[in-house]
Formats: sequence, structure tokens, C-alpha cells
Amino acid sequence: MTTSSVDTAEAGQEAARRPDVAVLVVIFTVVDSALQVLLIERSAPPAEGEWAIPGGALQHGESLEQAAVRKLAEETGVTDVFLEQLYTFADLDASPADGSVGVAWFALVDPARVRLAQRTAWRPGWWSLDAVPRLAFDNERVLEVARERLINKLQYTDAAYSLLPPTFTMRELQQVYEAILGRPLDKRNFRRRLLATDFIAATSEMRSDGRHRPARLYRFVGRF
Repeated sequence: MTTSSVDTAEAGQEAARRPDVAVLVVIFTVVDSALQVLLIERSAPPAEGEWAIPGGALQHGESLEQAAVRKLAEETGVTDVFLEQLYTFADLDASPADGSVGVAWFALVDPARVRLAQRTAWRPGWWSLDAVPRLAFDNERVLEVARERLINKLQYTDAAYSLLPPTFTMRELQQVYEAILGRPLDKRNFRRRLLATDFIAATSEMRSDGRHRPARLYRFVGRF
């Protein structure tokens, strides 16, 4: 056997040993004061008829972040939102076509900006986290880790910016926090704590719904 043949054989053996990598993107939003997650119903094997977190195989020459951005854009039509790597799951019960190692990311999107993709292989849908069905490929674990990370991120970052329009009322911001944390918050304490973070700033604009006095609009500092 020639040297080139040996090298080719060794490369093939190495490729066979290397695990396939799938990228999963947990996409959260808040609708009607409820935290929701985007799931897809698979209409073809494997796991036909079951719901799963959006994901797919890492393409040749593609970085993990590029793959996550691609999947996010394919499913929602947006890219310029909060997106962060979550965790690497080495033992997921994954689809053989999608990979044996799952690198999960999570994203936050404003529902007003989303345009859900419609494909023959799967059907997308938003699910409230308290009504999520049984998920394929052990995806419950991924979703649980993503929710815990989101709750933690909310304590010390401005990640909520991605769930809201450029300007919003304090009440709308509080509703987002309450949806994520899963509990009501005291109005005065919430306002005081958020203003102390320097994440948000008041604008000169007011909004009125005709039933209550006009409410001050706020924005996230440095985001829009």
C-alpha cells in the first residue's frame, strides 16, 4: 500500500470515528404574557408526527455560530436578535441524519418580526412552556437547560431587548420578565431595580390606549 493510500485510509477511519454534529436552536418569545417556544412537527421519519426543537446537521465549512444563525433565519426570518450558545449534549437520542452530538443555542425573538417557515418535512408552531408536548430526540433536556439559562441571563443582562419593540412601556417590560420568571413581580420594586441597572432609559414619548393615562415609553440603551 502506498503512502497516499495509507493516508487516505487513515483519514477515512478518522472521519468514521468523528461524531456527526447537529445544531439545535431553542427559540423563545413572549405572546399574551406567556413564554413560548418554537417547535416543529416532523412529517417524515425519523420521529414522524412528533415535535422537536428546530435543528439540523452542521454543513461542510460552516462554523457552529453560522449554523445557528442559518437555522434561526430559516425558521423565523430574523437574524439580528439575541443568540447565544447554550450547551453541548454528547448523548442525545438524536436523529442519525442530524448528528450524534448536539450543540444547542438559544434565541429570543419579538413575535411581531417573526415569519414562520412552512415546509413539507415539518410544521412549525409556538407552544406555551406549560403545554409543551412530548418531544423527540430527548429534546426535553435541551429545553429545560435553555429555560434555566434564560432565567439566569435575565438577572444580569439586557437580553429581554430581543423580545420587545424598540420602545415599550414599563408594564410591557414587566410582563416579559414575569412570563420568563413564571411569577408576578411588585411594580414599584421592578421599576426601581430596572432603572438602577442602566439597561433602559426613558424616552420623550408617551403612549395612551384611551383607557388609562399616557404611559412613558422606554428603550434599551445602545440597542436601537
